[in-house]
Amino acid sequence: MSDVVLYEVADRIATVTLNRPEARNALSAEVRRLLPEAVRRADADPDVDVVILTGADPAFCAGLDLKELGAGEQDLSSAAGPGGDPTAARGPLPVIGKPIIGAINGPAITGGFELALNCDFLVASERARFADTHARVGIQPGWGLTVLLAQAIGVRRAKEMSATGNFVDAQTALAWGLVNHVVPHEELLPFCRRLAADIVSNDAAAVRRIFRTYDEGALVTGAEAWRIEAEAAAEWLRSGGARASDIEARRAAVVERGRAQQGG
Repeated sequence: MSDVVLYEVADRIATVTLNRPEARNALSAEVRRLLPEAVRRADADPDVDVVILTGADPAFCAGLDLKELGAGEQDLSSAAGPGGDPTAARGPLPVIGKPIIGAINGPAITGGFELALNCDFLVASERARFADTHARVGIQPGWGLTVLLAQAIGVRRAKEMSATGNFVDAQTALAWGLVNHVVPHEELLPFCRRLAADIVSNDAAAVRRIFRTYDEGALVTGAEAWRIEAEAAAEWLRSGGARASDIEARRAAVVERGRAQQGG
């Protein structure tokens, strides 16, 4: 794999790093080809339970490589989602069964912002900033920004970001619910790896089924989402995913872990 996208696995965690720091990790045609390959590789690897997506400092991702676009080296239409069936694969990342944590180490702008939004949840360095500059460039979002940003922060704030193109800093992103945590820059990856280790310590099949239920429910009405969850729970029971002996052993472990996290 080219070094513009780095891939490493340790402790059942795959870390995928955009590695074009001189271009602020802009999404060149090569990156747009290799990034989904890396994510699919992690999804197919039986030794991986969680993916962390980040960028090489100083940026997370500056969006599409506008120099390539300006030179006619990229087809802008190919960067948009495929359209058609709303349940089909879409966005800059393939749909996979494992959680993707976005470790936002610096600015995430336009297409890079959309890339971040396509992660399951985000942890931000204090240096992170977010901006939607589609309208300033004169293009339209095609990787789910108008859906995912509104879901994260509400439609009024999302419209403000898109209409102004203004940057939102890490603390504002936290207050708005765009990111789950803000940490010191040097703590970003260690913090994300600790969260990933917490995920690894769970039943992997259960995590993946719950995430799939979230994703399926996000595509339908509230009433339909309730039905999807009920059917998923019933299927889990029928498939033997909830054996009484396993549940009791895990219940005891959960109680002990809760006591440890509460300090006794």
